[in-house]
Amino acid sequence: MLGKVRLFSNCNKRELARIASLVEEIDAPEGKLIVRQGEPGRECFVITDGKARATIRGKGSTVLGPGSFFGEMSLLDQGPRTATVKAETDMRLLVLGSREFSSLVNDVPTVAVRMMRGLAERLREAERSQPHH
Repeated sequence: MLGKVRLFSNCNKRELARIASLVEEIDAPEGKLIVRQGEPGRECFVITDGKARATIRGKGSTVLGPGSFFGEMSLLDQGPRTATVKAETDMRLLVLGSREFSSLVNDVPTVAVRMMRGLAERLREAERSQPHH
């Protein structure tokens, strides 16, 4: 599953196995608020089953499904959440905490480079979808 997640899609099998050993699997019932925009973040989430709605500034929203991820920027800077994410259905999530991420980067530094490549792709897509003035 992790290899199909864009954030980790550039990782090899050994790196994916290390990531899998560090994630925690959790369930979130329909209606559960998973993260709130503006609050501090210390983990990244990968959806393995179910759907969630991500809302930015209470306006535009996106439905996220299996293979989608969110919270990844918090792994890098422990900054505030950039969106609110709420479970639209019962969900199963993989959670990678900042401590586990630090361990991963120390053990397998190439993972950080591969993840940053994935983040850069995501940022470029977001920029392309923004109206130009």
